[in-house]
Amino acid sequence: MTLDLIGTLATTRFLAIIRGTDTAAAIATGTALLAEGVRVLEVALTTPGALDAIAAIRAAAPAGSLVGAGTVLTQAAVADVAAAGAQFVVTPAVVDSIGEAARRGLPVAAGALTPTEAYAVVRMGASAVKLFPASLGGPAYLKALRDPFPHIPFVAVGGVGLAELPGYLAAGAIAVGVGGPLIGDAASGGDLDALRERARAYLAATS
Repeated sequence: MTLDLIGTLATTRFLAIIRGTDTAAAIATGTALLAEGVRVLEVALTTPGALDAIAAIRAAAPAGSLVGAGTVLTQAAVADVAAAGAQFVVTPAVVDSIGEAARRGLPVAAGALTPTEAYAVVRMGASAVKLFPASLGGPAYLKALRDPFPHIPFVAVGGVGLAELPGYLAAGAIAVGVGGPLIGDAASGGDLDALRERARAYLAATS
């Protein structure tokens, strides 16, 4: 069954991206975000023990939440994250994992920057286009991309802080994806209280 990643993102307007250096810290980060009300989050496969973190966070996630895997590059990685319980896949670029995830019924937010790439990943089966790095062109570039592709759901990722967030939503992004500005050092053993405070600020900005 294909999960409604697009509907959930369109409602919450927010995707949290966990990328860290410690498995236990990544799990603690994910559970803290869920407790604050974040409903869509991904764990980047560059995080040590990412598959274990995905499984643990998924087990702790309340109903209505979606826990996915990021930086998924290969067909083999899709099999691994599916086995760990990932409910969606995110890529940084036009890569082999897109078609494989779509074949398995896993929604994909596929990384793209140019119009050609955006069109290509949708043809490969992507549910949404992750505009990455969004900061390269800013909200004006997103708006220009959406003009010929009004039917494509875009998620702005890369350099989206609290100050930039409203501009991307106004330009037509269904959601923003935030990593470093939200997570800080929490997924590497840092301050979870500060993480919770940042999460509340982002949730307020997207509500």
